[in-house]
Amino acid sequence: MKIHKEGRRILFFLLLILLVLNLLLYNFNADNSTFNKIFSAVSAVLFLLILQFFRSPYRNLLLHEDLLTAPADGKVVVIEEVEEPEYFKGRRKQISIFMSPINVHITRNPVSGTVKYFKYHPGNYFVAWHPKSSTQNERTTVVVESTAGPEVLFRQIAGAMARRIVWYVNEGDEVSQGEEFGFIKFGSRVDVFVPLDTEIKVELGQKTKGGQTVIAQLKTAPPTFFG
Repeated sequence: MKIHKEGRRILFFLLLILLVLNLLLYNFNADNSTFNKIFSAVSAVLFLLILQFFRSPYRNLLLHEDLLTAPADGKVVVIEEVEEPEYFKGRRKQISIFMSPINVHITRNPVSGTVKYFKYHPGNYFVAWHPKSSTQNERTTVVVESTAGPEVLFRQIAGAMARRIVWYVNEGDEVSQGEEFGFIKFGSRVDVFVPLDTEIKVELGQKTKGGQTVIAQLKTAPPTFFG
């Protein structure tokens, strides 16, 4: 287990501020030891909560060109056929994974391939399960032409708490399955859009592990795994 680079600066300054506040209390409020102890306990709990937001556990990644692995830890909240208006401008299957504040917040490439499209959209901060969050919240859209052939679109979506999306990819980049493509501070949601002939391998409510859980199998000739 290590601390993700996106959290190191935040954790350093938070620890510094909490230490200074506690030292000031113990020096200038020494007569009120009960309050000081409560404040110290609250400080420790707060720091540990923020610390777990930025944990980066080791993952034994599943690598296979036909398979899509989960782009994030969380829970599957949407599996449906929808109209994708931004890039495909047509019908696609959508899989959405909700990341709670206690999940790991790293987002990973579900497939290997070449980034054909990338765009950042500023926007609102509806709760992640709100129907409008996919099209109106702050978000990034990435389209990868997979090594298996089909194009896969995946989208980081900010929520009510997550107000900082970070990405590490640009158009033209070669990306590897399971590799980090971004980070959503304090959790939110990732949507994945795949061709209609893709076989979905997860169910609503299922928990996922980024880079490990198989969420779908792309249609290839012939299928090479789980076929």
